[in-house]
Amino acid sequence: MTTDAKPHTGGLPYAPGAVLSGTEAHLRKLAVAWEHIRHREAAGLPLHNVSGLERGLPLPEVDRWLLDDEWAGALYSERVRELGLAHLGGDAGTHDIAVANRLTAALFAAFQVTVRPGSTVVGVSATYSHPAVVRGVRDAGGLFVDTIGVDAFERALAEHPDVSVVALTRLAVSYEALAEEDLRRVVALAHERGATVVVDDAGGARVGPAVLGQPRTLEFGADLGATGLDKYGVSGPRVGLLGGRADLVARVRARTFELGSECRPVLYPAVVRTLEAYRPERVRDLIASTRLVGAALRARLGADLVQETPFITRLPGEAIAAELARRGGPGAPDLAAIDATALLAMVLLRDHGLLTVHFAGMPPGTSALLIKFLPAETVAAVGGPAAFAETVDGSLGRAAAVAAEGEGAVRRLLLGT
Repeated sequence: MTTDAKPHTGGLPYAPGAVLSGTEAHLRKLAVAWEHIRHREAAGLPLHNVSGLERGLPLPEVDRWLLDDEWAGALYSERVRELGLAHLGGDAGTHDIAVANRLTAALFAAFQVTVRPGSTVVGVSATYSHPAVVRGVRDAGGLFVDTIGVDAFERALAEHPDVSVVALTRLAVSYEALAEEDLRRVVALAHERGATVVVDDAGGARVGPAVLGQPRTLEFGADLGATGLDKYGVSGPRVGLLGGRADLVARVRARTFELGSECRPVLYPAVVRTLEAYRPERVRDLIASTRLVGAALRARLGADLVQETPFITRLPGEAIAAELARRGGPGAPDLAAIDATALLAMVLLRDHGLLTVHFAGMPPGTSALLIKFLPAETVAAVGGPAAFAETVDGSLGRAAAVAAEGEGAVRRLLLGT
């Protein structure tokens, strides 16, 4: 199970740190990380994306005439709709597709048009809902209640008489998944209450069908569902693909335009290329290569520090903080989980050019360091699973040495001068 807590400041599932106290600090941390990337690139030192995310813009051989919002929108919108419906399991007669500039933007707009201000929104997942869900409901004027599993969800429905929306997460931030029977039960219970079901299917849109044999996002009865095209088996760009009931999608699409968060049509050719190239086997291959790295980490660092789910490996933030304190010796300060993870992630980037998923979300959705969906070619480029584990072990030692110098040293490493 994840060790992240229930929502804290800003809807995050972990307590803020003394150093990383809010989004502004995390953005400053990102600027420092970019400094290390620039330095390594200029020095000809290796850089490896080990975040498990693909956020490039795959547009080889695209006519430059199409790199224009108007022409690309006109020529590619129908193909985006066709491929998007197929990817999410929609039916052309009842469903439609909209694309937002990020998954967070798609979810935000979805809650804007479905949440009745003052009503309750019940979240349900295997562990906890993503901060994007918590914040989206908050900004739509809803009262958010998070639940773990279908039994707790059913109790929450009974306790709250005015539920307008159910926010269902198939694959939680902690990378535990709900079973298909639970997905169908949640949808049925929600619809019995007259609630709209919005699915945060960030990575679940592919992991569920490709690995667990589950239906696609819209095939188990959801009203709306969204995924990110930078996650697990697809190759970018970083956009939010939303599908669902045509009437609701029309309202969500309009809201994204009002908010300025719609996907620019100039990216449609890349969306089409990504969806055309998607193969479920790629997801299974990514999980297989990640398991090899996870096994090497567990063998080297031990089960107390390294946890495994059926899909990924993670180092909980609390465990990292305890390990840094242990290695730092007597007098080493106690770091908040998020500060400890950030410290390790920054050392991995600075010293080895390993860009982890910790730098992909600002602020991150978890205080754990996630090792997930690593391409076999990337693992080979860093020397293989054992070399990866050795690198993490050595970086823990260097991070502990920084932590032992006190909060000021941690602050300098994470936030600069």
